[in-house]
Amino acid sequence: MGFVITLLALLHGFLVPGQTLDGPQAGGLEETILDRGTFSRPTTLQLGRSWFDQQPAPRRAMATFFSKGVSKSTATYSRVVVIPKMQEDDVSWIAEELPGLDLAIYVADDPTTSMHPPKNKGHEVMVYLSYLIDNYERLPDVVIFMHSHRWTHHNSNLLGFDAAQMINSLNNAHVMRQGYVNMRCQWSPGCPEWLRPSAVQDTLSRQEERVLERCWKELFPFVPLPSYLSQPCCAQFALSRDRIVSIPQSRYIYYRDWILRTPLSDYISGRIWEYSWQFLFTENAMHCPLEHVCYCDGFGICFGGKTPYQEYLDLSRKRDDLDAEIRRGNRTYFIDGNNGSASQSGDDQYAATHAQRWTQLNVQFEELENEVSGRREKAKQRGADPRLRAEECGRRWREGDGF
Repeated sequence: MGFVITLLALLHGFLVPGQTLDGPQAGGLEETILDRGTFSRPTTLQLGRSWFDQQPAPRRAMATFFSKGVSKSTATYSRVVVIPKMQEDDVSWIAEELPGLDLAIYVADDPTTSMHPPKNKGHEVMVYLSYLIDNYERLPDVVIFMHSHRWTHHNSNLLGFDAAQMINSLNNAHVMRQGYVNMRCQWSPGCPEWLRPSAVQDTLSRQEERVLERCWKELFPFVPLPSYLSQPCCAQFALSRDRIVSIPQSRYIYYRDWILRTPLSDYISGRIWEYSWQFLFTENAMHCPLEHVCYCDGFGICFGGKTPYQEYLDLSRKRDDLDAEIRRGNRTYFIDGNNGSASQSGDDQYAATHAQRWTQLNVQFEELENEVSGRREKAKQRGADPRLRAEECGRRWREGDGF
């Protein structure tokens, strides 16, 4: 009975007056889902055009309605950061680095706390959906969904892999304009094409591919299955209030009920959503903004275009390769040599040769590090000018546009 009620609520979000449904069919979870009717599997979506844009008028009636917003004339925005955590996770960095920030911290594995999801399942998905459901009528201008760890490999490298820097640097006006902004700019992993529903074998990094087709029919029963899903990893993003409320609250309830009911594991059910958020909020199977545009308009780091940004990346990789070579050389000298290897680290000539080479490499490293740091700082200075940001991103700029 509970599922029937939820499904009826879902219809409120999917149907418009005059729309009819075919008969029900059995779903992958042995529940009843709505027939997708005469929809056929689409060809590859055209880059830059959403599924909505490519459909005839009758099918468009089943999509959500959202037009990209505009930034405020003032720089004042209300925002909250939503963070799921386990009891043992240390989130003291938030108060230390982001004082005064409005927070919604859900403790996933402690039902005695004031903010907790109905079940610890689906990784961050359960918490994200719970926040949207719990606060649907009292949302701030911008909602930022982040993980509990401050430093992690999936944070933005240009911002020191630091969640505090990412939150502080996020351009609220960019979120208002776009509606949905992935907090990670670099494509790998996740872009340009990541999950393929046609995959027949598991891969370690994409274990969810084999169940994606079944899950898609349950989550988006009116939408043809895309040939792929992709966006930069790893389920950290920001939403505008207008984008959130363009989707009925009943649909968020339905999606959370899906997490609660699915026999899929905590890990797999969460991974399904990691590459579904962009479709829910942009109606694009592929959401891979150009990296330099993402950094520029999203976080105020503007290199002046795609070419200078690529030059920065090339220098960074060269620096990192040199650093790795230095580390390998040190290991050979101090570990392998002292263990009696053929290098004979005790030999004076070998020691002198190693010292000379080590000095040369470190000088080169310092030069590259200074060049990389200098370009990054200049990019931040350039990003402080709203006119230059708009110019680099191909966006029309008006006086008073702000950040």
